[in-house]
Amino acid sequence: MKKIVMLCFLAGFISSCGSKKVAVTKKTAKKQSTEHVVIRKETRNGTDQVEEMVNGVEVKISSTDDYIAAFKPIAQEEMRLYGIPASITIAQGILESNSGKGRLSVEANNHFGIKCHEWTGDRIYHDDDASQECFRKYNDSKYSYRDHSLFLTQRSRYAGLFKLRKEDYKGWARELKRAGYATDRKYPDKLIGLIERYGLHKFDEEVLGNTYVKAEESMSNSSTYIVEKGDSMYSVSKKYSMTIKELQDLNNLTSSSLSVGQILNTNSSTIDSVAQASNSKLPTKTTISKKSHFVEKGETLYSISKKYDVTVSDLQKLNGLNDTGISIGQELKIKNR
Repeated sequence: MKKIVMLCFLAGFISSCGSKKVAVTKKTAKKQSTEHVVIRKETRNGTDQVEEMVNGVEVKISSTDDYIAAFKPIAQEEMRLYGIPASITIAQGILESNSGKGRLSVEANNHFGIKCHEWTGDRIYHDDDASQECFRKYNDSKYSYRDHSLFLTQRSRYAGLFKLRKEDYKGWARELKRAGYATDRKYPDKLIGLIERYGLHKFDEEVLGNTYVKAEESMSNSSTYIVEKGDSMYSVSKKYSMTIKELQDLNNLTSSSLSVGQILNTNSSTIDSVAQASNSKLPTKTTISKKSHFVEKGETLYSISKKYDVTVSDLQKLNGLNDTGISIGQELKIKNR
């Protein structure tokens, strides 16, 4: 009887221990969140205020204007060293960091959302395109700006940026999108909007000094033009003091439709100067003077002869042709009258 009582006691004891163990296991298995809570200070006027470490000094930022004032000197120095327009750098910083109030900038001094990639330094994990992605963490915001410069200058896909003029912030904005910096199709428009709203292009002018060329002058001196939103064949032709037909001929276009980002040739040196006036008539056949012509799609020997006011027979003789057959890209000698 004593043995039975003892066995019952031991069974009860073991059972109670097991239940406690399960309870403890469930408690410790609770998933811990890796997200951090960003605590912002409230200013007297009720706006959010954050503190950024800039060049070793804590700077209070409560507006986009504060952000611009804090990072203008750094962006201009990066422009002097690496050739990236200060206007573009600050606009990207404003957009990527929400004027310094985003979590990555507050907790990691990361103003451009640059992910870890081959990074071996401190890091922070943040939900972006995927859950808990790895982002670079800096001790000071200035290192984020330097890393942004290195990121663009050391990657071959951004090489096209550095073929553009430093004053051409619109071209830089579009090339960033084309090179794959951002997936947002409105990214260029957002950067351009920020630059023009806050006058950030003036920072580029301060760095370039006497070498700065205003957008209007740069456009008139350029031999190409990149179509912008709202442009039409008529508006572009007026900018370059030529007719729609002249612009079409220069670009081998048969219609007046344009697409944003399209590159148009605007070098009209082959057109008689009299026809450059905005309301001038098209040049006559005798005003076009070329030594040769490259055959384009849709052209015939007859259409080319009419374009240069020569006969089909003359073209055949000059080019040793036995018939009227020509091919795209073929170079033909031209006889002018």
